Amino acid sequence: MTTTDRYALRPDKMKPSPDVKVEELWEKILSNAWEEAGKEPRMAPMLEEIVLSRSSLDKAIAARLAQRLACPYFTMAEWEELFSHVSEQQPELLVSMVADCNAVVQRDPASHCPLTPLLFFKGFHALCAYRYAHALWEQGEQLPALMLQSVSSEVFGIDIHPAARLGCGIMLDHGTGIVIGETAIVENNVSMLHEVTLGGTGKEFCDRHPVVRSGVMIGAGAKILGRVEIGEGAKIAASSVVLDNVSPHTTVAGVPAVAVGSAGEDEPALSMHQSIR
Repeated sequence: MTTTDRYALRPDKMKPSPDVKVEELWEKILSNAWEEAGKEPRMAPMLEEIVLSRSSLDKAIAARLAQRLACPYFTMAEWEELFSHVSEQQPELLVSMVADCNAVVQRDPASHCPLTPLLFFKGFHALCAYRYAHALWEQGEQLPALMLQSVSSEVFGIDIHPAARLGCGIMLDHGTGIVIGETAIVENNVSMLHEVTLGGTGKEFCDRHPVVRSGVMIGAGAKILGRVEIGEGAKIAASSVVLDNVSPHTTVAGVPAVAVGSAGEDEPALSMHQSIR
């Protein structure tokens, strides 16, 4: 990196916007759920269990995540209890999850309402699991955090180390095969497609994973390796292998990746345009 790692973490680029409205999203989800339950009676039991019987959005997210992660070692009820404990300790987690859900609705044309990612999108589910795991990690509860990471990786096919630092408004489109390493930093409003890797290049215990600044879009299959910095508003073309720093608002492509032009917009992550010229 061109700067030392003590400057890598920018807290102001990791926090949710004050515009994030938790209750507004919850009201939309409830409305969607009632509408769908009336149109499709076969879905009514699921909608009742996950949404309509819940008193708040954090409880609905915890219920759906717990349902998907239930295993011989942790039942659905035990996961829900753990998530509730974490939420009580860090209520700001819900605001980050709402920002992530909004990112899906705004950027993914396959998501027609916020109920859809809550119920079905594993990219959103994996991010929620990461947020609980990261909170546990920060509280010194590393074994439960790693347990949550392990089960989440098996279920969703997305592996995010609980020590990684992710901002909010993140979208993992499709999500399958995404890997984010232990010392990675990802700022707000970043979009990644499937099979993206934010990986290391050796076995050192130092900061060894990428730093991805805000507004970046990373195309499907891209591999970003080592402690390199992807500048604000950059665009990484699909299947590229990035081994060096990427300047802000620049598009890179190839193996190894080289600059091929401007990103063409301030925050490519928001528009999701895949062109590289």
